[in-house]
Amino acid sequence: MLKIIPLGGLGEIGLNMMAFEYEETIFVVDAGLMFPEDYMLGVDYVIPDYEYLRQNRNKVSGIVLTHAHEDHIGALPFLLRDINIPVFGSPFTLGVVRNKLEEFDLLNTVALHTITPDEQLKIGPFELEFIRVSHSVVDGLGLAIHTPIGTVIHTGDFKISHAAIESMMTDVNKFAQLGQKGVLALLSDSTNVEKEGYTISAQEIGDTLANLTVGRQGRIIVALFASNVGRIQQIVKIAEMRQKKVVFNGRSIEVSLNIAKELGYIKIPDGMEITLDQIGDYADDEIMIITTGSQGEPMSALARMAAGTHKQIKVKQKDTVILSSKFIPGNEKAIANIINNLYKQGADVIYEKISAIHVSGHAFREELKLMINLTKPKYFIPIHGEYRHLTLHARLAKAVGISKHRVLVAENGHVIEFDEDGGRIRERVLTGRVLIDGKGVGDVGRSVLKERRSLSEDGMVVVNMAFDEETGVVIYGPDLVSRGFVFETETGHLLEDAKCVILEIVEDESPDDPNRVEKIRARIKTALKQYFYFAIRRRPVILPFILEV
Repeated sequence: MLKIIPLGGLGEIGLNMMAFEYEETIFVVDAGLMFPEDYMLGVDYVIPDYEYLRQNRNKVSGIVLTHAHEDHIGALPFLLRDINIPVFGSPFTLGVVRNKLEEFDLLNTVALHTITPDEQLKIGPFELEFIRVSHSVVDGLGLAIHTPIGTVIHTGDFKISHAAIESMMTDVNKFAQLGQKGVLALLSDSTNVEKEGYTISAQEIGDTLANLTVGRQGRIIVALFASNVGRIQQIVKIAEMRQKKVVFNGRSIEVSLNIAKELGYIKIPDGMEITLDQIGDYADDEIMIITTGSQGEPMSALARMAAGTHKQIKVKQKDTVILSSKFIPGNEKAIANIINNLYKQGADVIYEKISAIHVSGHAFREELKLMINLTKPKYFIPIHGEYRHLTLHARLAKAVGISKHRVLVAENGHVIEFDEDGGRIRERVLTGRVLIDGKGVGDVGRSVLKERRSLSEDGMVVVNMAFDEETGVVIYGPDLVSRGFVFETETGHLLEDAKCVILEIVEDESPDDPNRVEKIRARIKTALKQYFYFAIRRRPVILPFILEV
């Protein structure tokens, strides 16, 4: 029996991780993270709960990476710290992974194996073929997984763009050949299933960007995703055409650039690239700056430019800033703040809502239909996306001829089984989300997040008191200290009234009661919560500290 077990990425954007299991062998496709949602206060990022892999660590034989985006490789260091297994990926993907593992002091302990679309890989009973796919990062791969039950195709993140650079185009011929041989199941990217038609070509974006640079008197600053090597190369060519010098700014873009240069994916003419320190040696209309921060990240280079805190680049009148990326949901407000600040400093800002300067790396509906028709799968499983994306992709598959009984809409933790009798969704395995906060992995849970939310919304009040151990008489306090909470109001002296509430509780409890302090502490928490809510409709966190001396 073949088992396919999504541990993340189904019913959500990010956290992509999927296990393939046959008898005594498991291999994993991707290990991604997601960035915290609004309610996850203080959390740095989120990774999948891969407890199932821990429980079956003796079976886990390797991990195959489809491409170098964080939602596919971000959780890799945590997985490898728990289970040291070989990692397989394309050259650019492993270049980014090496840099990531070095930060975690894992580089010398993990076996990394480079794979290309022309190679095959055997992991136990699984034989893997790799298929070149076009995406917004170079070296993207789809997988053809040959198993004793049949061939399963995992598209990875893909789009079908016929105007892309040939070496980065989706290999539709290989998908079609696999379809002719027979495909048991197609697992296909659902991210853009709501978008009609086809993705626009990278060439169109390049032409738009080139036209936007005509006649600009100031510097041109382009912000984009650091991993979008194809876009960086386009901008370098535009700079060459306009006879401008190119400056790269931002740590992540410098890392991607160095990897891409080593692999020959980016070519910069001699003498064109200059450093930040050399900007002042040239006229403003001779400079093009390529930077990070297109999503409004607080400490990014573009955010510091917008705030006027960048040490080497000050935005000037007549500068043009181009945000060559989409607005990722959740980042709109941060991006809008940066745009507003750039306008305040006199720059002209161009972004996706006013010009077509970004193309998605995920297939639109017509491309998704084409993938189904090329591979002719017996079963169809939508992956990568929120539940509405999976549902709409399932409907699309039915519309192009897949029987509704052979469309399997799974969620994280579902076990999808295939044997001689067909495919089905069975029981669930344990999965979920693990929160990373600083060096803590999984130690922040719902209760901690609830406390953080309470503190952030209503503040806290600390009550300090001391009793004489023998007599029970108050010898210090009650002293109230607050953070994020205001005692003084126009309607009365809230602080004095709160002290009266505390003293009434103290007088009400007998000094002879051996549990007197605990009872007073509990009653103070309840009474002050009730009092503050009654008085000013707030619920601060109450922390009573009571000593007996």
